[in-house]
Amino acid sequence: MITIPYLTALTTYFSYGLLFAFGQFRDFFRKFFDWWNSSNLQGYAPICLGLEDFYIRRLYLRIQDCFGRPIASAPDAWFDVVERYSNDYNKTLKRTANVSRCLNLGSYNYLGFAAADEYCTPRVIESLKRFSPSTCSTRVDGGTTSLHEELEECVANFVGKPAALVFGMGYVTNSAILPVLIGKGGLIISDSLNHNSIVNGARGSGATVRVFQHNTPSHLDKVLREQIADGQPRTHRPWKKIIVVVEGIYSMEGEICKLPEIVAICKKYKAYVYLDEAHSIGAVGKTGRGVCELLGVDTADVDIMMGTFTKSFGSCGGYIAGSKELIKYLKYTCPAHLYATSISPPAAQQIISSLKVILGEDGSSRGAQKLARIRENSNFFRSELQKMGFEVLGDNDSPVMPIMLYNPAKIPAFSRECLSQNVAVVTVAFPATPLLLARARICISASHTKDDLLKALEVISRVGDLVGIKYFPAEAQKPEFEKDAHKMD
Repeated sequence: MITIPYLTALTTYFSYGLLFAFGQFRDFFRKFFDWWNSSNLQGYAPICLGLEDFYIRRLYLRIQDCFGRPIASAPDAWFDVVERYSNDYNKTLKRTANVSRCLNLGSYNYLGFAAADEYCTPRVIESLKRFSPSTCSTRVDGGTTSLHEELEECVANFVGKPAALVFGMGYVTNSAILPVLIGKGGLIISDSLNHNSIVNGARGSGATVRVFQHNTPSHLDKVLREQIADGQPRTHRPWKKIIVVVEGIYSMEGEICKLPEIVAICKKYKAYVYLDEAHSIGAVGKTGRGVCELLGVDTADVDIMMGTFTKSFGSCGGYIAGSKELIKYLKYTCPAHLYATSISPPAAQQIISSLKVILGEDGSSRGAQKLARIRENSNFFRSELQKMGFEVLGDNDSPVMPIMLYNPAKIPAFSRECLSQNVAVVTVAFPATPLLLARARICISASHTKDDLLKALEVISRVGDLVGIKYFPAEAQKPEFEKDAHKMD
């Protein structure tokens, strides 16, 4: 967990308090001066009301130009960001015909498959001609093609499970699967920093939900022991089923799950393990098979393996992998399989082709090179940021590295300054993170070159000094890539 310096916490609270006070002050005078305006609601309650509406109007709109920036090219190492302007103090943003060529540090393009690829792209184009962009049907009607069946077989073999089921959207994979797996009388024990899709899926299941401290196996052990001893609320009957839900790499922290310890605890208490590998599958492990391979965990010890194709594979959708009995059950009961349109055939072909490249089945070693490069790039970039004095979250080998900003004024300042110097970064604040823990989330790609990383470090260091987010003393040391370049000269 993050320990916030006292002074930083104090100034952050003061900044939010000031924004809140001025917002309330402006709302008071808005009501006072607009009281004579007629209302068109005619007895209906306002749809947008409460603190959420206040937060959007008085805080978010001030900096909304830092979010939702449209792009005009593939999300490669460099991409075109469309320039926007506002004539009403950021309430609305209008696009221009101008674009800025920026270094991309925000996309989940971990292995570089999101741009044109010599092996994948021709096959995707051919599948588009053969199958069309959409099946226009659900999987149980006319939406299953030979590509879908091939994809499920490829995914199952890749993650080391007997069978797999694919879906057209990664978010829905979690939110629709959990209510099918467990219901009333069951217990879900979820990591406190699990993704919103898991949170919504757990809430929608009707099961009792308990939370354990982020990535803390000892607290998970305590929660499991207490819940098994107490049983169901009111009746104290034994739980019908217990599922522990964790992520491989936590998307807002960049931390790798302590999977071996968690699996051992779940075995001890006979609880099922549900592993979300959205950010780890394809990105970590010697052959890209995720945290199980990285940490030496047998996939047979993980009961339900979930992942998405939007990060390492340059496509869309998600998958569930498990036993044949589990997948057969999901095919009969999961609404995302029964009622949603199947994944686009070209998207399915993109995943199949990228998997073949990763496994070396394309006849080249590009897959192994990509995996080595993403690991080297991630560890180098994280190390250099820390040496500069930034507070960087996460573990080595993780391509996700959040830089802590804390203060709300530093969110737009960091984002806008980086963009003005042609580096596009993603900033994240409440409600995606706790109120005090705003951050910039850097995502590294195998498509980034040494020069790209050095430029990014130079810009981020300069902006970090300007904004004041170097919370630790810097080390006087040149980047390793630069040293190597001098040696070569």
